[in-house]
Amino acid sequence: MTNITDYGAFVELESGVEGLIHVSEMSWTKKNVHPGKIVSTSQEVEVQVLEVDPQKRRISLGLKQIQENPWVEFTQTHPAGTQVEGAIRNITEFGLFIGLDGGVDGMVHLSDLDWNRSGEDAIQDYKKGDEVKAVVLEANSEKERISLGIKQLGGDPLKAADGGLKKGQRVTCEILEVKERGLDVKLSDSDVTTFIRRADLSRERSEQRPERFAAGEKVDAVITQLDPKTRKLTVSIKALEIVEEKDAVKQYGSTVSGASLGDILGAALDKAKGSDDDEAADDDAKPEPKKAKAKAKAKPKAKAKDDAEDNAEEAKSAADTPADDAASDTDGGAGEDDKT
Repeated sequence: MTNITDYGAFVELESGVEGLIHVSEMSWTKKNVHPGKIVSTSQEVEVQVLEVDPQKRRISLGLKQIQENPWVEFTQTHPAGTQVEGAIRNITEFGLFIGLDGGVDGMVHLSDLDWNRSGEDAIQDYKKGDEVKAVVLEANSEKERISLGIKQLGGDPLKAADGGLKKGQRVTCEILEVKERGLDVKLSDSDVTTFIRRADLSRERSEQRPERFAAGEKVDAVITQLDPKTRKLTVSIKALEIVEEKDAVKQYGSTVSGASLGDILGAALDKAKGSDDDEAADDDAKPEPKKAKAKAKAKPKAKAKDDAEDNAEEAKSAADTPADDAASDTDGGAGEDDKT
């Protein structure tokens, strides 16, 4: 090595003849580093001639070409689906860079961190230097690119639950977080999560307020969209209310006359209550004939008793009347004799 610059290093091939090793041709894995961190002045190296341009009197040399290409080796030994482990070397806005065998790096994109949470949220769980496991999704030696996935270590919960889910199905959801735009929810008895938009919280605009709900509560909704390929799952409370109204209208009445759902449901409740009242009235009416009959039987006895008492009084009165008259006559006659 005769000279080292920011863009490469000059090598004397023979007296008066020099070639340049560009920084991009120094290492298979060390990118964007100063050439001085790879080679040093006066160091003897073995290089490969890449190009000779007599007109420009330029010779291009390569240092990495005399070494085994670790990208090719990794691709051959780690096909898609292979599980790997390594330390996080860097964290960027795109994802995580993990150090792998041979000095190569693999990248875990934000979208491959977690099945349910957003990449921006999931990446907060990691820090530089952490040892993590991942699955090889794709390895391309020509592009020197290795794509990894962490969420692929576990199965897709949506596919696991796909056999029991279908569009139009009623589901119960647990509220994970209340946000300004809607609710983060998880389907009960599964690890499937989704988001209920503000507009799908209720039919009534005044009730489309996320603050009405709280984390930990459970709500019923209807699956309005399900696509396992794109992992698109949408549920709606509003759609469930519409379905329930249609069922109520079909069973109890019609909204053609302007009746609201509340009116129809109220009528349904009144109808049900009326049936209960009729049954109760029937039960109360059943023993009544016996009581009436008993009263009817008792009435003649009471009347006979009253008639007997009346007859006795009349007989007594009749008996007393002659005696009084006789006494009166006797008293009168005596008076006249005395007078005489």
